[in-house]
Amino acid sequence: MAITEFQVEGMHCASCAANIEKKLKKLDGVQNAAVNYATRSAVIEGSAPVEKIKETVIAMGYTLVEKTTNSEKQSAKAEEAEINDYKIKVAIGAVFSIPLLILAMGGLVGITFPEIIAANMFYIQFLLCLPPMYAGREFFVRGAQGIMNKMPTMDSLVGIGVGAAFLYSTAVTFAGIGGEPYYEIAAVVATFILLGRFLEARARGSASEAIKKLMGLAPKTALVIRNKKEIEIPIEQVIVGDLIIVKPGEKIPVDGTVVSGESTVDESMVTGESMPVTKRKGDAVIAGTINKHGSITFKATKVGKETLLAQIIKLVEQAQNSKPPIQKLVDQISAVFVPVVAVIAVAAFAYWYFIAGQTFLFALTIFITILIIACPCALGLATPTAIIMGTGKGAEKGILIKNAAALETAKKVNAVIFDKTGTLTKGEPEVIDVYTLGEKRTTVLSLAASAESRSEHPLAEAIVLKAQGEKIQVIEPTNFKAVSGKGITASVKGKKILVGSHSLMKELKI
Repeated sequence: MAITEFQVEGMHCASCAANIEKKLKKLDGVQNAAVNYATRSAVIEGSAPVEKIKETVIAMGYTLVEKTTNSEKQSAKAEEAEINDYKIKVAIGAVFSIPLLILAMGGLVGITFPEIIAANMFYIQFLLCLPPMYAGREFFVRGAQGIMNKMPTMDSLVGIGVGAAFLYSTAVTFAGIGGEPYYEIAAVVATFILLGRFLEARARGSASEAIKKLMGLAPKTALVIRNKKEIEIPIEQVIVGDLIIVKPGEKIPVDGTVVSGESTVDESMVTGESMPVTKRKGDAVIAGTINKHGSITFKATKVGKETLLAQIIKLVEQAQNSKPPIQKLVDQISAVFVPVVAVIAVAAFAYWYFIAGQTFLFALTIFITILIIACPCALGLATPTAIIMGTGKGAEKGILIKNAAALETAKKVNAVIFDKTGTLTKGEPEVIDVYTLGEKRTTVLSLAASAESRSEHPLAEAIVLKAQGEKIQVIEPTNFKAVSGKGITASVKGKKILVGSHSLMKELKI
């Protein structure tokens, strides 16, 4: 069964996601569909044609793009553009809503206005209300689309509520039907909801930072040998079989097998082990890991989405897009929430106006209040945002969570057993003690630390830190040489010092 992932643009509330999901599940060939409002994504299982899926979603007023490396970059740009767009809309709303609120409510707190303003109060309020209405035009456009598709959303509620307040106020101003206008309600509510959407968009952006950081682990370019020449190319252009050169301190761009050279590689991002691993001819290397010392040439075996790093990123994304059991319940509630709220609002208006005998203005206020305050966004956003943050923070710390259901089940865990000696403490080696044969302890530590002071190996750093911690003198060495995977040789105070493994000592006949 084919599984296709899409990026969905244009969703503004949890009910949008629920409506799209409901519509997609009715399509022939779709076995299952999961639409996530927080990640703006849709995962569809089945054999339905992609074009048919796109047509269905576009007809509902949304945009659907099949996920690729390029579409992810475009999505990040669209996300940034959305945040900036809401920032401008909120600014417009606030600039005009604040003076409008002062004009409408000032008399209640004893503020007096010049006669020319008092005489044209309703007209001035009308003009001040226009920019916030324009800034919030999406409520009316998307709200109308939802109603026409027989799938009303939060935008439908806000559009009806704010629109009713604005139209009634306009009728009071220009048709002389009597009563007080409600321009400030329409403008302030529209501005507050835009502010909420701006904060939501920013929260989604920060929640997906973990994925961006994981993507940032891979280098952007690779030095490959083609036609017997070394050329630097974008990582996307590397193909299986390419010979790639990696110099000391550089990241390994793709997965592969070493064909020449010898080095030590820091694989802690994958294994959690702080000690670098020696790599020789025939050994595997992993994209995103760091080549510490010697230069190596390796043959690319996996590129693009096939690399281990790409698979890790994919796993985290799938976990973020998955839904725990509690989210499915929330989605079911969100799907019926909007029509239920609309029915309650109409019923409340009818009760207060026709049965309780209240004024039209009072009944209208009740109607608008119910429509606007009853917002399912928090309901639909809370759980997926928690999932994104949880799986994302876990990935940053090297903990991969397979899916949202596993995360929900984890609350029942009362004991965890690990077999990872040394990697769950500091993740870096530390000198615990120094044993000597005849020489003074401080002398041995001083010579070893001095010789290792030019090395970047974690064991070397641990020895130097031990000496510094005990305020033992560390001298700049001469004739320093790193023996890849074995240790170092150097001269300190005219003495030749060797620090390294048993194999180094055997090789130098010690």
